[in-house]
Amino acid sequence: MKLFDVYPRFPVEITKGQGNYVWDKEEQRYLDFYGGHAVISIGHSHPHYLNRIKSQLDKIGFYSNSVEMPIQEELAEKLGRASGYEEYFLFLVNSGAEAIENAIKMASFGNDRTRVIAFENAFHGRTSSAVQLTDNPNIVAPLNKGIEVLRLPLNDTDALQKNMNDQVAAVIVEGIQGIGGMDEPSGPFLKEIQSLCQKFGASFILDEIQSGYGRTGDFFAHQLHEGVRPDLITIAKGMGNGFPVGGLLIAPHFKATYGLLGTTFGGNPLACAASLAVLEVYEQENILENVKKTGKDLIEKLRPIKSVKNIRGRGLMIALDFDFPIRDLRQSLMADHFIFTGSAKNPNTVRLLPPLTISQEDTDKFITAFTKAIENIQ
Repeated sequence: MKLFDVYPRFPVEITKGQGNYVWDKEEQRYLDFYGGHAVISIGHSHPHYLNRIKSQLDKIGFYSNSVEMPIQEELAEKLGRASGYEEYFLFLVNSGAEAIENAIKMASFGNDRTRVIAFENAFHGRTSSAVQLTDNPNIVAPLNKGIEVLRLPLNDTDALQKNMNDQVAAVIVEGIQGIGGMDEPSGPFLKEIQSLCQKFGASFILDEIQSGYGRTGDFFAHQLHEGVRPDLITIAKGMGNGFPVGGLLIAPHFKATYGLLGTTFGGNPLACAASLAVLEVYEQENILENVKKTGKDLIEKLRPIKSVKNIRGRGLMIALDFDFPIRDLRQSLMADHFIFTGSAKNPNTVRLLPPLTISQEDTDKFITAFTKAIENIQ
C-alpha cells in the first residue's frame, strides 16, 4: 500500500525538535518560523509538556467519555480562567474542523435554521459543514453542499446588514484570517455582527483555531476589542502543542442534553494532559507577554525591508506581501538558511507563525536570513 498523495511536501525529513528548532535526518538544524501550521505554541519537546504526557501515560492513556474524567474538569477550569470565559462550557474534540462542525450544529440546534453567513478568503476546515464555510470551491465535494452559505466581503457592514435576517442560523468569522492571508475583522465590524445576531436570534461564532491561544498576544484575537463576546468559540492548533486536540467554548444560554454532541477520542486523558501542560507553561513563562514583545519587535524590523509591500497581523501571526510569487523565497530560506516559513492563499504572501516561545535572538537571526534570501532571488 502507498500513501494517498495529497500533500506537496518539501524534501526534508524531520526527526526531532527542541524549542524553536527542528532537525532533519542528516542532523541539519532548522529554525521553525511556521510551527507546523501555527500548532507549536510552547516550543518543540518542552520538558514540562513531555513530563505531563509521560506521567499521564504511566497511569492510563485512554478511556471513553462513558466514565468520570476529572482531568477534563481541571482543563475546563484552567482554560476558563486563562481565557476570561469562566462562565462558558467546554466541549472537547480532536481537531479544529470538529470544533467547527459542532459549533454549526449548536447554532442550528438553537434556532432550527440552516443558513450561515461566512466571509471571503475564510478557511474553517475540510469536513462536511466546515468545508462549505471555507472559501475554496476546489475542495468542496458535491455531497458537501447541504447548508446554505452566504459569503460576504470581510468588514463590509452594509453587505452584512442587507443579508442578515431571521433565516440566518449563524455568522462565522475568524479572529484573524489564517490561510486567507491575515486579514482581520475590525472591532466595529465584530460588534455589528454581535448586535445583528442578537437582534435576529442567530449565533455569533468566532473561529479562533489559528488566531487564538495567545498567538496575537491576547488569549483570543477578538479580545483586543472590548465588548465582543461571541456565542461560540472554536479552538485547536496551539491548544495541545502538537497533540491532536480541539474544543468548543459554548455560551451559558445553550442547554446541554445527553447525546446532543459526542466524540470517542475527544477529551481523552493524554489530550487533556497536553493541553494542561500548555496552559501551565503559559503561566510559568509569561508566554503572552513574550508574544507581544517579540511580535512587535519582529514587525518593526520587517518594515524597512524594501521588497515587503505590506505587513499584516499581530503578535506572532504575521503575513508579508510581495509583488512576486514567494515560492523561490521560501525555498531559499529552507535550503540556504535552514528556516521554515509558511504560505497563504495568495501566492505572493509569506506567513510567519513561529512558536510563541521564540526569542529576540531567533527573530534577529530570521531577519538577517530573510534579507539575504530576498537579495539572492532578485
